[in-house]
Order: sequence, then C-alpha cells, then structure tokens
Amino acid sequence: MTDEEAAVATPHRPATLKDIAALAGVSIATASKALNGREHVREETRQRVQRAAEQLHFSPNTLAQGLFAGRTGTVGLITSDLDGRFSIPILMGAEDAFGAGSMSVFLCDARGDAIREQHHLRALLSRRVDGIIVLGDSANPRDSIGHDLPVPVVYAYAPSTDPGDVSVVSDNLGAGRMAAEHLLACGRSRIAYISGDVTYEVARERVAGAAAVLGEAGLQLLGGEALYGAWSEVWGRGAARTVLTRFPEVDAILCGSDQIARGVLDVLHETGRTVPDDIAVIGHDNWEPLATQSRPPLTTIDMELQEVGRVAAQLLVEAIDGRPGSGSHRVACRLVTRDSTAPAG
Repeated sequence: MTDEEAAVATPHRPATLKDIAALAGVSIATASKALNGREHVREETRQRVQRAAEQLHFSPNTLAQGLFAGRTGTVGLITSDLDGRFSIPILMGAEDAFGAGSMSVFLCDARGDAIREQHHLRALLSRRVDGIIVLGDSANPRDSIGHDLPVPVVYAYAPSTDPGDVSVVSDNLGAGRMAAEHLLACGRSRIAYISGDVTYEVARERVAGAAAVLGEAGLQLLGGEALYGAWSEVWGRGAARTVLTRFPEVDAILCGSDQIARGVLDVLHETGRTVPDDIAVIGHDNWEPLATQSRPPLTTIDMELQEVGRVAAQLLVEAIDGRPGSGSHRVACRLVTRDSTAPAG
C-alpha cells in the first residue's frame, strides 16, 4: 500500500493538507494556494486538489488557512463614539459584512483621544490584524491615522483628509436634493432651511443639494440662504420663530437634523400652525425614537449608516485581498416618508 493510499484508508484520522497534497500529487504549498483560491495555480491543478479534498472529506482549520495565506482572519475597528447613535449602526453593518466572511473584529474605543487612538493602533498591529476600519465621532473630515502602515485602513462616516485614503460616507449632497425634491412634489414652493453647525461640511452639503434643486425649479430658499446653528431642539425652536417672523408665507421647513425638526414642530404647534396642512416639515437622520414619536411623526432622511458600515467592510476585504482602492465612496441616503409632509391642499 502506498503512503497516499494509507492516508486515504485511515478513517480515524482527520485528513490534513499534507494528505490532500499527496493524493493530488502536488506540493503542500500548491495545495494550500489551490484551496485558498490564490493566484499562480493552473486551473487543472486547482480542480485536482479540490477533488482530492472532497474525496478525503477535508475540513480545513480556519486558523491554519489564515496562516498559510499569511492572514489571521481578524480586523480592528477603532471608534471614537462607541455610545453614539450614528456609530452603532455602522458597527452593525460592518460586523454583518465581516460575519459573512467569517472575519473576527477587535473593537477599540478611542474616546476622541488621539493618543489613545495611536495606542489602539499599535495594539491592533501587534495582534497582526489583517486590516483596520476607523470610525470618527463626527462626520467632519479627520486626519489620517497614519501612512506606510503594514495593513490597509478604511475610514467610515468621518472621511480622511488624505485623498489617497479610502473613505465611506453618506451622500449628503444627494440627501439635500432628495429632501427638496420631496417637498416640491408635495406642492411646496416657499421653503426655509434650518441647518446645524455651519462648520460641519455635511451641513453645508445638505443645504447645497436642496438649494440646487430649488434653483433648477426657478426657486430659492426663503431669504436666499439657510439659517445655521446648533444640532439641537433649542436651536430649532429659536430658528423657527425667526422664520415665522421674517417669512410668514412659509409653507415648508427643511431641517438639518431630526432634533432641529422636533424643535420646529414645537413652535408650529405653539403658534397654531397645522403640520402638514399649513407647513410641511422634514428632518434628517431618521433617529427613530424621536422621529416616530413626534407629533405628527416626522418625515426624514435616513443616512443608511448600516450600508456605510457594510461598504467599508467590503472595501477593506478587497484591500486585504490585494485590490486596494482610494478616495471617498458615497452611499445613497433614503427618504422615509411620515405624516409631517403631505401634498399642499
């Protein structure tokens, strides 16, 4: 009996990569490459190795596969906003994508501290992770975590300021367009915009998208520009009073966030305006505990943050597989229609 036949004929011992290589008549290195789908293996050889694996009922050890491929099957995820309502959906989307490929995630909370972030980076690299996702604590662009790193890095939600890095963000310009298009479809034409902090690029992009749509329709925002302030209900209430005083003809108010929109709704109720009959209101974020409990429930823009996480994970896997990308990737947002907007009577 040959060594190859003995390996096949020993039922009590699980088959090994060496057994596969012997049965297929190839080296262990070639068998590993064939089973892991790597390049530089002829198709005929790959099929012969796969047939040998099936014949021996080979069940590869995941860690061993990773070692043969030069990988650990782990990635790092550094966030500065572990408790945030924006970061959690992104984390869920990334983990869903990684889970489908049996990738384990080391989660690190930097708490907005650059020193702590670098500490986590060193710790993850010491664990030989295959790649890293960096999730910011706001949507504003951030500095690159480092260059010439031994593993690929993808930035999610907060893009890197380096155009050579890979970033994944929500399409805020498209979101502004989407919101304005919805209000125009509802028959509204006297539209005000109450935005958040002007120092946030996403705030300016949302306003620019809405203004562009109105311009294409021969209209403009009431007053010719948005009102900028805090991302808060308090700002929403104060700005709403300003809008009603300056533009009593207003028939719709676009808001930079759901919190701002909630403050706007409070003032409209206090002043006897009916929503949406008199004035339609639309928010941004689709923060469901707030949007669904508003009076009336709030039409808003969903940033599709889980999809942002999934795309970031997919791009990281592609980079790990030797197909690195660059630049900013935008994920389309989604309009969630509720009772605060309706066709004008």
